[in-house]
Amino acid sequence: MKKFTLLFLSFLIIGTAFAQNADKKWAIGLGPGIFQNLEKNDLGFMGDFYLSTYLSPSFDLMLKTPLGFYSEGIDFFNPSLNFRYKLYNGNILSETSSVQPYLYAGGGYLFDNLEQNGGTDNTGVNFNAGIGSKFPISPSVSLFLEVGYIHGIEGYRHVNNQLASVQDNFLKLSGIIEFAFGAAKDSDGDGVPDRKDKCPDTPPGVQVDEFGCPLDRDGDGVPDYLDKCPDTPGLPEFDGCPDSDGDGVPDHLDKCPNTPPGVQVDQHGCPLDSDGDGVPDYLDKCPDTPRGCPVDEHGCPLDSDGDGVIDCEDKCPTVPGPAWNDGCPAEEELDIPAVYFDFDKAELRPEAKAQLDKLVETLSSAKEYSIVVGGHTCDIGTGAYNMKLSERRAQSVVKYLLSKGISNTYVGSNYYGEDKPAVPNSSIDNRRKNRRVEFEEATIKK
Repeated sequence: MKKFTLLFLSFLIIGTAFAQNADKKWAIGLGPGIFQNLEKNDLGFMGDFYLSTYLSPSFDLMLKTPLGFYSEGIDFFNPSLNFRYKLYNGNILSETSSVQPYLYAGGGYLFDNLEQNGGTDNTGVNFNAGIGSKFPISPSVSLFLEVGYIHGIEGYRHVNNQLASVQDNFLKLSGIIEFAFGAAKDSDGDGVPDRKDKCPDTPPGVQVDEFGCPLDRDGDGVPDYLDKCPDTPGLPEFDGCPDSDGDGVPDHLDKCPNTPPGVQVDQHGCPLDSDGDGVPDYLDKCPDTPRGCPVDEHGCPLDSDGDGVIDCEDKCPTVPGPAWNDGCPAEEELDIPAVYFDFDKAELRPEAKAQLDKLVETLSSAKEYSIVVGGHTCDIGTGAYNMKLSERRAQSVVKYLLSKGISNTYVGSNYYGEDKPAVPNSSIDNRRKNRRVEFEEATIKK
């Protein structure tokens, strides 16, 4: 047992102690606790010691050395190398949270004293794991409460006067005080560590804020140590002092005192707006917009439908159209009802001719037009006969339009027989609806 005692004393005399973080990367922890031997189901006292180093906001590396003992002597000693996963890593909880939970796990080498009742010492590789929480007291000191499990190794002990194979597994509860040490790097010596310093090159002796940046009391972007007027907002080019914007209008009369240098202004010191659209000339990408036209943030006339004709000149501002048509659609689709025929006939009915006469009137007033018709039949008769009948019906409509002066250049026809019924051929009335010519395309340009 001398080796246990020697290791125990060595950890008690480790350096002077200074809680662990990115600034203080090393820490020593020690404290008392109790343990339960799960094999023997009894309790003992223990000391918990560790040396740890900061790896990242989420992980520390620890050399842990739990030591358990009863009143008659040391029971086990378990040096181990563990990783501690911190839930206070800035993602789950804040790094400065007042309660800082963590998990740990690792492997070690267990010295297990099984000498009682005629047993023998036993050693071997084992593992341990646990959960705990850190409670910071100061930047250098924290308290810990930790619950852990130590996995034992197989050994031998006399039980009921017989030598039996046993494996002592342990549960432990520890209260630990941690002392962190190490100095944070502060390259410019302003008292703010580099890790938090947003201005790491501040000249020596300059007063800084919590982020390590030079103070700027008036918030004008010129730090106080360079600002000749530190309590009055000014311009960097004038060492932080206020000055005219150079537009020829005194500051007390200037209604636009922050006009950029070189911008032409009116008698009130405000930038000129030649077209009166509310966007000053120096920002206006379209300075010659006609008066009264609504504009965008760049001063250019709105073109809501994107047809290249500005809204104030577009007679159809929400529908695209060519400029020659004042921004209105150049092509219009006509909705023309189907033309119906008698059974096994291709001759136009009087009402069909009246309907086509209205179409002729519309087409005659258009600049351009395009008409395509399709002929159809019901299902009475053979497929070949119906195909010819649908062709004759389509031609009847085409010929009538041509006879009224419509150009055959812009009129086409298709025929489908009984292949494309408008409704199922399931009744006499439905078959009447299928004996038809439909207008597949009917567009005009006015």
